[in-house]
Amino acid sequence: MGYGNYSHSAHQALIADRAAKPRKEVFSQRGCHALMDPRGLTVRESRDSDEHPNSLGIVFALDVTGSMGNIPEMLARQELPTFMKLLTDCHIPDPQVLFMAIGDATSDNAPLQVGQFETTAKLMDQWLTWSFLEGGGGGSGSESYELAFYVLAQHTDMDCWVKRKKKGFLFMSGDELPYPVVSRHQIEALIGEKLDEDIPIEEVIAAASETYHLFFLIPDLARRKQCESRWRELLGDRVICMESHEDTCAVAAAIVGLTEGTLPNIDAVVDVLRNNGTTQGRAAATVRALQPYADLLDPNAPQGVFRALSSIVPVRPTWWKKLFD
Repeated sequence: MGYGNYSHSAHQALIADRAAKPRKEVFSQRGCHALMDPRGLTVRESRDSDEHPNSLGIVFALDVTGSMGNIPEMLARQELPTFMKLLTDCHIPDPQVLFMAIGDATSDNAPLQVGQFETTAKLMDQWLTWSFLEGGGGGSGSESYELAFYVLAQHTDMDCWVKRKKKGFLFMSGDELPYPVVSRHQIEALIGEKLDEDIPIEEVIAAASETYHLFFLIPDLARRKQCESRWRELLGDRVICMESHEDTCAVAAAIVGLTEGTLPNIDAVVDVLRNNGTTQGRAAATVRALQPYADLLDPNAPQGVFRALSSIVPVRPTWWKKLFD
């Protein structure tokens, strides 16, 4: 999918219409929406078209358990138009966005919900707000994030990869550990597929990484202690520790620009944020979260001591000066 043109003004108007509505009206589902139910899932497609000849698939896999529901609400009430505007300013011409909702398959009624790749404001918003914010979670310290990697590896097809060998992007938000395997029993119950055996999470991540850049976004520094170490074992420098969930869209858009090379360095990120009216404090926090990954991409970046101390001395004079000029 992914047909139709995006209108930032239409998206802003849509968001404004719900500013005063309670959460239960914005997210009105009281169970998994029939069109997001993965049972019988075939393939979610991101396709080129005359309107969008350079499509780029971008997936948000949002943890919707009790501790994480503020991120989808923030996207629906405020930040999704900001994300799309930032992508435009990062010179990403044809993004196509898919939303997934993740819970705990050991306890929740709807631990896996899967939307479609879309380009228009109305349809992106539709899939986001069709998500059932179950608010569950099993209390085990883990959530079923591994199911999202399985869906990406087995049930998505993107022209950016097929035609141009350009990987899509996954931004997974969460604050818990993944389960160690994709359970064959859960896949059969949720999707209806029979696997011969469980799949170690390392293997399903490797499969998904063949066609996607995989990122795990931890919403704030207080929660990094409970999950960062394990996620770094799995994803390395693509674990991004934010200072606030409010920075989710800025961080994600900047990662796309940096990875695609349309933003050459962290200074360019600062320029884009400033041009979009990001406050000095939020821009500084965004750059602190991004700095280790930006250094990974920058052959001229300081290494060794700087990277080891990046959480203690998180800013560089170049972009710090630009933020406060």
